[in-house]
Amino acid sequence: MGWYDRRTRRARDLSCGDARIYLEFEVRRVQCKRCGKVKRERLSFLADNPFYTKRFAHYVGRRCRSGTIKDIAAELNLDWDTVKTLEKQYMKAQLARAGTPGPTAIGIDEISIRKGHTYRIVVSDLIRGRPIWFGGEDRSEASMGQFYDWLGKRKAAAIRLAVMDMWKPFRNATAAHAPQAAILFDKFHILRHLGEALDAVRKSEYARLSGKRRRFIKGQKYTLLSHRENLTMEGRQSLKTLLAANKRLNTAYLLKESFGQLWDYEREGWARRFFEHWRASLKWQRLEPYEKFAEMIDRHWDGIAAYCKPENKVSLGFVEGLNNKIRVIQRRAYGLRDEEYLRLKILTCMLPAL
Repeated sequence: MGWYDRRTRRARDLSCGDARIYLEFEVRRVQCKRCGKVKRERLSFLADNPFYTKRFAHYVGRRCRSGTIKDIAAELNLDWDTVKTLEKQYMKAQLARAGTPGPTAIGIDEISIRKGHTYRIVVSDLIRGRPIWFGGEDRSEASMGQFYDWLGKRKAAAIRLAVMDMWKPFRNATAAHAPQAAILFDKFHILRHLGEALDAVRKSEYARLSGKRRRFIKGQKYTLLSHRENLTMEGRQSLKTLLAANKRLNTAYLLKESFGQLWDYEREGWARRFFEHWRASLKWQRLEPYEKFAEMIDRHWDGIAAYCKPENKVSLGFVEGLNNKIRVIQRRAYGLRDEEYLRLKILTCMLPAL
């Protein structure tokens, strides 16, 4: 090392009550004899932004877990970009502490990041209950393959279960990169298809009827699609009146409510028998959307029956809960076009605070 000089710097630290605290210290600059460049001394207590200490950056990051960047910037009298930079450093530290994942059961889903069918794929570790990968350019097989390339062949070979919707590119990529993994179709995506079938019946009944008989159906979409226990007293009364007034909707509603029993069976034979009875009850009911739904279930049966095996019993609600959490993150970050920031927010939303 060659010559060096010292310069006095200040960095903001954690406040004490209403008083802001600044640390004043000296930083040495050293000339390297090997390369001839002048390098500054690195201090472990400083954040990436040298005007703030690392513990202050972590405090800002913790506050941003429950508030928007704008609110935290106003509270701490900081610039918006400064808060965002400090929060990103905090989230990177969270990921470093969590370590490299080695999942045995994964959940795969896509999210829309902006209008125009712009998708990204989110992969979660269902055993540890946290998202582990966010990426891809769309929801294609090639984008799904990027996850397995990132994970590596050794860790991909340890995956025993992959939970996903019935999107074919996800199945193909998983079969190609992790052929030993059992594929299980997500219960909530399947029930969403059934809800769409019920809504199609509601629309056809509204179009078929006329005059006063329509008034029972109008505006009752979410009353029909909601679980009965989630309805208010007024909603339950409206549902009771609607089902009493329209026989076909009553049949469709009861069939939708009973279909959830499919995931209660512990043997594939029993589950298949239930499904065949359920499908047979559609005969003579003139419920074409339900018949199409039953055909879809029949085509994808292997991915549904996989849940009957004891080793495939995982929390199917985690992926749906994560999607709701991501929607909250996207609403709070409305208008933010930094995809790296969104990636960090998603990957750390289930991690403990530092």
